[in-house]
Amino acid sequence: MDMKLTDRVVVVTGGSSGIGLETARQLLVEGARVVVCGRDNERLERASTLLNGGKRCLTVQCDVLDVSQVEKLRDLTLEEFGRVDGLVCNAGQAKEGNFFTNTVDDWHEELGLKFFSYIHPIRIFADALKTNRDGSIVCVNSTVSTQPEPHLMTSSAARAGVLNLAKSLASAMAPAIRVNSVQMGPIESGQWARRYEKQKLEGQSYEEWLLQEAGKRAIPMARFGRPEEAAAAIVFLLSPQASYITGARLEVSGGTTRHI
Repeated sequence: MDMKLTDRVVVVTGGSSGIGLETARQLLVEGARVVVCGRDNERLERASTLLNGGKRCLTVQCDVLDVSQVEKLRDLTLEEFGRVDGLVCNAGQAKEGNFFTNTVDDWHEELGLKFFSYIHPIRIFADALKTNRDGSIVCVNSTVSTQPEPHLMTSSAARAGVLNLAKSLASAMAPAIRVNSVQMGPIESGQWARRYEKQKLEGQSYEEWLLQEAGKRAIPMARFGRPEEAAAAIVFLLSPQASYITGARLEVSGGTTRHI
């Protein structure tokens, strides 16, 4: 399917690895022009090499919790490409712990990260996205927003708030900008690779360990998702092929959620 993304300009936050990096790769394949941002310059340089997008790909070091840095990201994007058609809000990671083990500082940190990694980019890019009256925002979220995990209580609460925010924004920004959420279940990522390295058993490969973890979580698809599967959902929602979809929540979870 032609996603009709040729020459459209998309900004991907948290794009130097994992789902964000794969999203940027697929956008480039579809003919889009892509701006990738991340906090770690070394990882950004590696991402730039992997993407090999030439003049159609710009990488920018940016902490999305810093308003001035996000404003600079917007200005560099407009200077380089002259427009913005899509925004993928993908920054952030999970904080493990429950109500009693997470400190008040943990709550402040997690709520601040989860909300403002969306709020700052959306507020700052909103006017540029409105210009052509067909802008698209995809908020990358997690299934814990609607199905809380006891060991991710802080993240679950924060992500539920972000899901609510995205739904509200879909109405507030229509019809000029569509806003949708993608709810990620267990997806292979650097986070899982780090967990494997931390607790791997002698003679057990990463692939074997992932299958074991999938079994523990009773994933109906019997495996973890792949970054390219998650990215495909994001790219579709960004594209004009999803032009009548806003305020939606698309799960990429392998069937792990139990609610209707």
